[in-house]
Amino acid sequence: MADADANADICTALVRDRDRDRYVSALFAPPERRRALIALDAFTIEIVQVRALAREALPGEIRLQWWRDVLAGIAHGSVEANPVAAELAAAIAAYDLPVTALERLIEAHRFDLYDEPMATMTEFDSYLVDTAGVRFALARRILGDAAQEPDALSRQAGRAYGMTAILMRLGVHASRRQLYLPADRLARFGVAAEDIFAGHVTAPLRALIAAFAGEALAALGEADAQAAKLSAAERPALLPLAALKPALAQFLRSDVDPFRPREISPLRRLWRIWRATRL
Repeated sequence: MADADANADICTALVRDRDRDRYVSALFAPPERRRALIALDAFTIEIVQVRALAREALPGEIRLQWWRDVLAGIAHGSVEANPVAAELAAAIAAYDLPVTALERLIEAHRFDLYDEPMATMTEFDSYLVDTAGVRFALARRILGDAAQEPDALSRQAGRAYGMTAILMRLGVHASRRQLYLPADRLARFGVAAEDIFAGHVTAPLRALIAAFAGEALAALGEADAQAAKLSAAERPALLPLAALKPALAQFLRSDVDPFRPREISPLRRLWRIWRATRL
């Protein structure tokens, strides 16, 4: 029991330090389900940070394969020796989380390891649903939803959350010549990838960014409308959406620097999450 408690503490610290919104949101979940929710978010953080930690594709592929092996039950070494893996395994067993969805999330994040451009809007949408959308679907399952796959609500939540994250990190991605904005949309707006990599703020780029922000806000609106119909127990799964609107709104302004967006203050984010629990 002591080791299990230590694993839970490690996962909690990871989520608290790396994704404050998800940590705070989890605090509003029923206490008996909070640990599994934290385990899920710790796992997603581990996958998302592979690119930053590995720096090159091959070590990243090896790390992602290790997680695939964990999910397949044939991990190299003891799963119990990794606190996040141990907590995730417990969450999978307790809430019958579909391993195929977790595998799909890992596979989608392989894109992060390479500098190949996102080709089409369809490909981009699949990435959003298979990453952030899967997370929202599994969080809802932990909190009481019986669905195995992302439904309309989880898909819209994933789109809003994922697009916001990508817009907020445009400068970081550009600095390593990585581009999530799909090539077909760049062509439609007349935006050159090299201008993005060089950090050039152009009128076509501002128009493209505003269009993406508008689509993300529309997805957020649809997700919020559907989330209002959820049971009180399920709603904490969607609380990370509460801090998105002010982040997205700035990209609609004509004077925004898309490479240096303003970070929303922690206090304001906390207030928006708290307010969402009162609605």
